[in-house]
Amino acid sequence: MSLSRRSLLSASAVGLAFTGLARLAQAQTPPPKLDAAQIQADPYLSEVTAYGPLKADPAGVFDLPEGFSYTVVSSATDAMSDGLVTPHKFDGMACFGLDGDRVILTRNHELKLTDLDLGRGAFGTGQALANKTDAARVYDRTPQGLLLPGGVTRVTYDLKARRIVDQHLALAGTMVNCAGGPTPWGSWLSCEETLQGAGDKTGKSHGWVFEVPAGAQGLVDPVPLTGLGRFKHEAAAVDPRTGVVYLTEDQADGLFYRFLPNDRRDLAKGGRLQALGFKDEPSGDSRNWSGATWTQGQRRETIWIDLDGTDNPNEDLALRGHAAGAAWFARGEGLFHGGGEIFFTCTSGGPQRLGQIMRYRPSPHEGQGGEKDHPGRLQLFVEPRDRQVMNMCDNIAVSPWGHLVVCEDKVGGVNYLKAVTPKGKIYTLGRNARPGAGDVGVNSELAGVCFSPDGTTMFVNVYFPGVTLAITGPWGRFKG
Repeated sequence: MSLSRRSLLSASAVGLAFTGLARLAQAQTPPPKLDAAQIQADPYLSEVTAYGPLKADPAGVFDLPEGFSYTVVSSATDAMSDGLVTPHKFDGMACFGLDGDRVILTRNHELKLTDLDLGRGAFGTGQALANKTDAARVYDRTPQGLLLPGGVTRVTYDLKARRIVDQHLALAGTMVNCAGGPTPWGSWLSCEETLQGAGDKTGKSHGWVFEVPAGAQGLVDPVPLTGLGRFKHEAAAVDPRTGVVYLTEDQADGLFYRFLPNDRRDLAKGGRLQALGFKDEPSGDSRNWSGATWTQGQRRETIWIDLDGTDNPNEDLALRGHAAGAAWFARGEGLFHGGGEIFFTCTSGGPQRLGQIMRYRPSPHEGQGGEKDHPGRLQLFVEPRDRQVMNMCDNIAVSPWGHLVVCEDKVGGVNYLKAVTPKGKIYTLGRNARPGAGDVGVNSELAGVCFSPDGTTMFVNVYFPGVTLAITGPWGRFKG
């Protein structure tokens, strides 16, 4: 398989035909813990040979095909360079080039108020380390004065030496920092997946997007990008051609958004927030829950609905947007720009609620006057059929060789790192080999997949307690 730069870029623009995504219904009782034998015996299917079967990791951390290996970059509770400890719950992440050997990882931590008492934040048990941080750069705290535990850590990693150089807290005092996305100008958009309002639990409202420059040293000023709306944000993607920011919303009756910035290099200067609708079905429904209203592979022309009251004080933005003509989407999660198109996942879509992957092709006049006559088009790529092929798609990334890499996040089973070829064939890249840990008695989800700029290293997070892995191997050995 040739992995030339030209073939890689063209591959990412090829239409993908995805199969097999699923989101299991949330369990009413805690799922059973998995032991190592169950993890190794868990069946999986690959539709192409790819890199061959997975080999059991003697360390019991992460299983990979023959010839591949991982390095543990960092783990929850590791001491950081700023005197704090590495927070738990590693979620969305992006990779930026620093120099010939070093890269920067910006990594979200999806910590909630309940994680405060468990000491899972950067300030440690009882927030004993809170005096080591700049309190003026902490976004919010509880009425009792406790610093909120969510945020972003910044990690510098040496690709050649395969070791961490330093890591520190970059965004503090936020909460439920789920996914996000990189910008073309070298920053990370960190998204809060919550609608926590100011009151008896927090001093400020939450549900915002925050920007963290990849080159930032120490804590950044925590400025909510209010123009991007307040809702259960999941992920963000910026189209470098237009500067438009696309946003997913993680709720069953959610919308798919775009933000038209007044200044494409300064999102804090505001802009227009809109939600996607179908030209042929105002206030439509993409979810196919009541039978198929559209089929896999079908493309539909789109419209964009202007939204008001985007600070969402009554937590009804999606309802108002739908009433105005926007379409429903079923738990929008992973989101990535590649090859001039936008890919995003809807984890509970489809007649069986097994999930969907969408592909949006922007208008040549995206966000401009000529868009009405030449609208963007949304394609339903897939509604899953086989849970063993792929199950519960979450974070996604287009790889340097044009395949879509998918993190699984299922409850009560084993979580895999999957990938999809430009021809729509699904294969397995890795498997979380760790049984459940702590009070989260399940095999943890995977998250934050991203790649080094030179294409040699893939990074992925094991969500809980929190481990970042750097994976290398013979990527050019792929067999279709």
